[in-house]
Amino acid sequence: MRRYHLLFLSFFLCLVYSFTTQQHAHTVKNVAEFTEALQKVQPGDSIVLANGVWMDSELLFEANGTAEKPITLIAEEKGKVILSGASNLRIAGNHLIVKGLVFKNGYTPTNAVISFRKSREQMANNSRLTECVIDNFNNPERQVQDYWITIYGKNNRIDHNHIAGKKNLGVTMIVGLDTEESRANNHQIDHNYFGPRPTYGNNGGETLRIGTSHHALEKSNTVVESNYFDRTNGEHEIISNKSCNNTFKYNTFFECTGTLTMRHGNETLVDGNVFIGNNKPSTGGVRVINETQTVINNYHIGLTGYRFRGAFVMMNGVPDSPPNRYVPVIDSKVNNNTFVNCDNILFGAGSDAERSQAPRSSEFSENIIYNDTKKDIFTFDDDISGITFKNNIMGENSETTIVEGFKNAKIKLVKDKNGFPIPTSNKIKTKVVISPNIATKENTGASWYSKADNTVALNSGNTINVAAGINTLYDKVKETKAGDIIILEDGGTYLLTKAVKIKYPLTFKTLGKEKATILFERMMAFEIENGGSLSLENITFDGSKSPDYAGNSVISTSKKSMIDNYKLFIDRCEFKDMIVNHSFDVLRVSKGTFADTISIQNSSFKNISGTIAALDTETDDIGAYNVEYFIMKNNAITDLQGAALRLYRGGKDESTFGPFLEMEHNVFDHVGYGSKNKYDATVSLNGVQETAIKNNIFKDSKAINMHLVVGEPIVKVLNNALSNSEKLMVTGDQKYEVENQWELAPEFSENGNYSLNADSPLKGKGTDGKDLGLLKNQ
Repeated sequence: MRRYHLLFLSFFLCLVYSFTTQQHAHTVKNVAEFTEALQKVQPGDSIVLANGVWMDSELLFEANGTAEKPITLIAEEKGKVILSGASNLRIAGNHLIVKGLVFKNGYTPTNAVISFRKSREQMANNSRLTECVIDNFNNPERQVQDYWITIYGKNNRIDHNHIAGKKNLGVTMIVGLDTEESRANNHQIDHNYFGPRPTYGNNGGETLRIGTSHHALEKSNTVVESNYFDRTNGEHEIISNKSCNNTFKYNTFFECTGTLTMRHGNETLVDGNVFIGNNKPSTGGVRVINETQTVINNYHIGLTGYRFRGAFVMMNGVPDSPPNRYVPVIDSKVNNNTFVNCDNILFGAGSDAERSQAPRSSEFSENIIYNDTKKDIFTFDDDISGITFKNNIMGENSETTIVEGFKNAKIKLVKDKNGFPIPTSNKIKTKVVISPNIATKENTGASWYSKADNTVALNSGNTINVAAGINTLYDKVKETKAGDIIILEDGGTYLLTKAVKIKYPLTFKTLGKEKATILFERMMAFEIENGGSLSLENITFDGSKSPDYAGNSVISTSKKSMIDNYKLFIDRCEFKDMIVNHSFDVLRVSKGTFADTISIQNSSFKNISGTIAALDTETDDIGAYNVEYFIMKNNAITDLQGAALRLYRGGKDESTFGPFLEMEHNVFDHVGYGSKNKYDATVSLNGVQETAIKNNIFKDSKAINMHLVVGEPIVKVLNNALSNSEKLMVTGDQKYEVENQWELAPEFSENGNYSLNADSPLKGKGTDGKDLGLLKNQ
């Protein structure tokens, strides 16, 4: 009997132990239930968010699990729990896991979408964020700053997350070191998909930043491994390393217009990463600043960036620099890297009166440089005697002025199993191998969430015909979808008594030889709103019915901040008779708007009281501007009272490299002489970073006024004719190139289309061997 009692007692105790230690899943349907469940949760338990849209949900996941029994916050089904509106998540405690949540259709009401702390004193440690999604979760105010993921504490892992589409001010992901408890943190950031981030047009568009200048000499010990950076183009620092002892390995950078930058901090390891440019403009590799940096085994292909965006850049530094400036490069190694068809490798970059200390006691060795077309890809902006060059291999046709450390070899490109062209030669001692751990689109991010690019391009939709008449264009736009093409009647007249709102990409065009005409009775014909882009082809815009108001324009952007970048293309259009007592502009933009590209080609502008493009609203002098690429080619501008172009980028910030201006083969006839032209110029440029003004004719026109700021802008003003016109006016202390400002009368033919007479002195004078001015009749 006693034995029976003992067996029963043992069985009862086992049941009690099993009951008290079993794991529970607490399913919750709202924030209140979530908060209640947190009071009951035990190590090993999980809190399950029920499927659905969690609108305006701020969650604080504060709990303490154990290494053996972490506490998990998980979606009922992956991809079916959507946190929208004013939502965010804070994580605080130990051994916590967050999995499967999606943030979209809203923005954080605080400074972070997901934060690994409740306060400076209460952080998350030994915790994990995995298979979560933040997709276009943007504050609608472009210049309101927030972060998407802020990492604090120690020993946290952030992996297999999908993070795409950040468009407002602020770094996408940061590692914070502002308390002792977050330093020497040993965080692991791996297998995340960082999706496209468009050009921001200002500082503050990094994708990943570790530390800040205030904590540059603190150790972070963060490992960033096997992540995929897909067109993360916010600014030229894709990754900004600002602390010590961090490792970046096996990451892939796909068509990113910028670099992995060792901005502050020492003892960084950059190992085995892949940089794929596909010859896209401004794509870059690695930029080295500071001491004891190691850059090894990286593969670079098709990178076109220059200056701070080169395939490899070693900067000059400031002697005795404070941590927040440019600490000179000392004791750094750049070994066993491969460069295939890259355009630029720079040493001593940024050399100026302040950054006067060249790199020293550093090494560039065992690297392979192959280029099909460009012989010498090396640039030296300062003394390179402090760099040892050893055993570098170049292709047969490559060359460099560096005396020692380079050998030519017959190199053949052989594709590896992943399709990368690998340089091979009997002079290459160590075979180039891409690590099997390299990030791909397929092995990063949340496997259940699509990485498809859903951007709709101009001219990609249906063709829709619209009859001439009053507001027929306005009415027809309501029936369109993104990408559609609206066809106007040949020679038809369209009157707008209401402005057409462009909310997505749309094209308007006339197909025949006789342009359709658009007149408008409002202050504008078209207003580009957030998400919109516009293409206009073969159309006449007549301002004769427009009101005599201040602020008229043919096209304007929304007066509200636009989080999405837009595009504007104008081709073979005519703009005429836009004369009022106030300035009447063709294009006028608002503060807080940004265009990837504005292209105006093969068009004519006549009898206008304002400007063609007014792009000068970002006047806070913090490095912001309104357009990345502005193209103006083969246009005739006649009797324009304002400046044809006003383009402004103020301040001295070096985190962006725009705007870029191409102005070629235009005729400016009596431009800039209006009494209200406060710029007193035909073209007014401030802080433009790359300028090409070539093969134009200026007749009876004001000067081009140009103010140069920020290091080393590229300015080429070549082969322009000035007939009774003012010469180029340049201020600022930057270098620029001017050749052939010919003071010659163009001798146009009498047909009124600005074609040159056969005996004109401007025939064949272009940098391209063609005539100056128009390339064809307007």
